[in-house]
Amino acid sequence: MRELSADLFDPRTIMDSDFSTVELACGSRSDSDFAFAFNSSNFSDRVLRIEKIHDLSETKSDGEGCTSIAVWARNRKRRREEIKKDTVDFLVNFGEQILNCNLPDTEDGVSYGNEDEEDVAMIEELPSETSVGDEAAPDNDSLWKTDCSTVISVKTLHISSPILAAKSPFFYKLFSNGMRESEQQHVTLRIHSSEEAALMDLLNFMYSNTLPTRTPPALLDVLMAADKFEVASCMRYCSRSLQNLPMTCESALLYLDLPSTVLMADAVQPLTDAAKLFLAARFKDMTKIQDELLNLPLAGIEAVLSSDDLQVGSEDSIYDFVVKWARIHYPKLEDRKEIFGSRLCHLIRFPYMTCRKLKKVLICNDFDTELASKVVLGALLFKAEAPYRQRSLAAEDSSATCHRFVERVYKSRPVKVLEFELPCQQCIVYLDLKREECARQFPAGRLCSHVFYLRGQGFILSAHCNMDQQSSFHCFGLFLGMQGKRSVSFAVDYEFSARSKPTEEFVSKYKGNYTFTGGKAVGYRNLFGMTWTEFMADDSLYFINGVVHLRAELTIRK
Repeated sequence: MRELSADLFDPRTIMDSDFSTVELACGSRSDSDFAFAFNSSNFSDRVLRIEKIHDLSETKSDGEGCTSIAVWARNRKRRREEIKKDTVDFLVNFGEQILNCNLPDTEDGVSYGNEDEEDVAMIEELPSETSVGDEAAPDNDSLWKTDCSTVISVKTLHISSPILAAKSPFFYKLFSNGMRESEQQHVTLRIHSSEEAALMDLLNFMYSNTLPTRTPPALLDVLMAADKFEVASCMRYCSRSLQNLPMTCESALLYLDLPSTVLMADAVQPLTDAAKLFLAARFKDMTKIQDELLNLPLAGIEAVLSSDDLQVGSEDSIYDFVVKWARIHYPKLEDRKEIFGSRLCHLIRFPYMTCRKLKKVLICNDFDTELASKVVLGALLFKAEAPYRQRSLAAEDSSATCHRFVERVYKSRPVKVLEFELPCQQCIVYLDLKREECARQFPAGRLCSHVFYLRGQGFILSAHCNMDQQSSFHCFGLFLGMQGKRSVSFAVDYEFSARSKPTEEFVSKYKGNYTFTGGKAVGYRNLFGMTWTEFMADDSLYFINGVVHLRAELTIRK
């Protein structure tokens, strides 16, 4: 990524001795306002010729006439696609000679010429200089006979090379490359007609440190121009201005889909971070708007699934969603394998998936076999770690970009299960709930466990904040339910227990026997025989270091 911070008017910049001459001439304060000098012959030492050629699409400016970001994005996308087919050189003319800087305006990036003197290509000698203010287009057979593009109009401006060089490394190198051409009075830039408004706004900004435009499409056009000419202070200005405008799903996705050179710039990071936070909040509850979520592009999916605060049943649901999304957007198997390996795999937090679902990962055709084995092995090793070690890994991971060991805010909680075959079929299930998780269930919520199995049949535990039917107060309830809608019935003995102070041993709270059929549940509405307020109190008997520890024993009798 190229350096965009060499702005002598930016107080955050550490001055380089190479810029000392320019700094003395112009000053180095970010609040310097030289608007009075813009296009003034009295305060200028150069003449800038801006030569416009037709856009490839023959359309208006991207920002001109756009009533919304959607229109701007469509114009941009069409223009990018056409430029990929027919890249146009970006030409700089110094007095008697033309330097070809080859700056294609492409989606993938911008390559900058004139980095070193050896890279400069002299392509033609001009017959004569054009006078200032001459608006006639040069003859296509003389000045640009090596270029197939026709100049449709010319705009001339008086410019101060110290001011432009202080704002932009591009112009600094242009005016101080040590070659004879850098001392010429006339400089010519060739641009597409759609870029004129953004370039003029950018030049104005380099003198005045402000922009007249306030619409998102126009700000985005200036942002793209500032990236091309390496004006970091203008990129920051545009980024802040866009952040201050109301964010929508459409605009957030657009900010994340800007060309890679723009996205990589430090000046744009606050804008892209804000877009990611907006999308994560917009799609926080994945279960409610899954259809809309399936239509998001890759950049949107990455922003949403990188969040720790998603409200989703379990990581199993995240995995199922990602596979479904990939099959819709990447119908070819080889494309899916590539995108899983490069972009999607790190979005799934495999250590928090159930073992049954991890088995499915191993046989999923969408994953490369080696990759599937690697992520499943890593998940199982994490599960086998001691709790303190798991917490340590999660803490270390929270500062990283990829939070694979950080637990999300799942709607269903993981359980630990011990299963026995003899002398009878039995399982013991441990469910831990944090105080804040319980608090979120008031006044009528519930928190379910992951599915666990007894004799191949799935069961869940469900903790409720509900109303006591006799006394009409809120209380904590615990229920046991059988998954599915099978006609098979199970006669199960069950017992609910909880750790209690001061011994911190499990104390039995409720026993029963119930013949389950699919979709049925049984339990106790007031497990602890107290109000919700007493249960949640700081001196509660059942919260030990902020966690209530529950246990359920299920036994199938012959």
